[in-house]
Amino acid sequence: MVHEWDPRTASSAEISSLLDCLNEVFRTDLPGDPLWRPNHLREYLTETMSGVRRICWLAKETTDGGPAEVTGHVNVLLLGDIGVLEILVRPDARRSGLGRELLALAVRRAYHEGFSSVGVEVIGGTCAVEFYESLGFARQFREIRSVLRLASVDWTSIEKMAQDAAAGYEIEFHPGGPPADLVEAYARTKAEQNESEDGALDLRPSSYDPQRLQESLGCLHRRGMKPYIVLARHPASGEVAGLTEVVAPAQHPTRADQYDTIVAQAHQGQGIDRAIKARMLLELRTAEPELAEVQTWNAEGDEGLIHINSEIGYQSDRDWWDYGADIPTLMQRLGVRN
Repeated sequence: MVHEWDPRTASSAEISSLLDCLNEVFRTDLPGDPLWRPNHLREYLTETMSGVRRICWLAKETTDGGPAEVTGHVNVLLLGDIGVLEILVRPDARRSGLGRELLALAVRRAYHEGFSSVGVEVIGGTCAVEFYESLGFARQFREIRSVLRLASVDWTSIEKMAQDAAAGYEIEFHPGGPPADLVEAYARTKAEQNESEDGALDLRPSSYDPQRLQESLGCLHRRGMKPYIVLARHPASGEVAGLTEVVAPAQHPTRADQYDTIVAQAHQGQGIDRAIKARMLLELRTAEPELAEVQTWNAEGDEGLIHINSEIGYQSDRDWWDYGADIPTLMQRLGVRN
């Protein structure tokens, strides 16, 4: 039984069953990753930025006369000019046609909402690679995930790295987001990275203007995801010379997510990137006592940050691929009618 589903009004039993499905997928596809908890899960599924909509479907099955259990889930995030897909199918329900059914529902809706393409993040080394490629999805971007286990960190070395920025910069820690007087300068630094990545498939867009940045921080908080920021201020110019962002999700509080690390072009070569990442780790030890790991993603070819992460102690473990597909062609392959 597959039906459109609104997590805002879903029962607690449905949310709990979806969590069980998600964790079964993790046990199979990402062994060793922390399992998710129910903390703020409903908010994680419902909260979005303004102008963005998420549409969900749920697949359930009843066995032995018991309550219906979630066997699959799909949502499509209608974002800018692309629909971003997420599909989960319990391992014991795979290769039954359920994944195709869920994908067809989401693609058809995206088509009727006026979208012409969809994208999806795919974890390397899983059956999802074969699934999407068999339907004509094309690989468009590769990232490498790395994980840092805090128990193995050389903290003496990290303390030294945190002091390595050149003179003339002030390294600051801001839990929750940048202070109001730095929001515009902070957004300008993020916008510089956006310009350098022009043309890349953007399935996890950042916010590059002050108003949108503040809105995105509010959305993170509502989803139960606490942002932490370390920035390098350059008092002589008034610029935010560099920044790094980590988000600690309530859904898996033992592992945080490293977001952007950016150094403005005019301030590169000053040791800022290494210093701000090291300072962040030092602050997280106190700010998030339950934290045991931090995971980060680096674009293929981003040798500078990959080298710094290796110095800090990150270990690469997975490829992550962005795939894209043209909706009309995909509908034809899936046999979906307009």
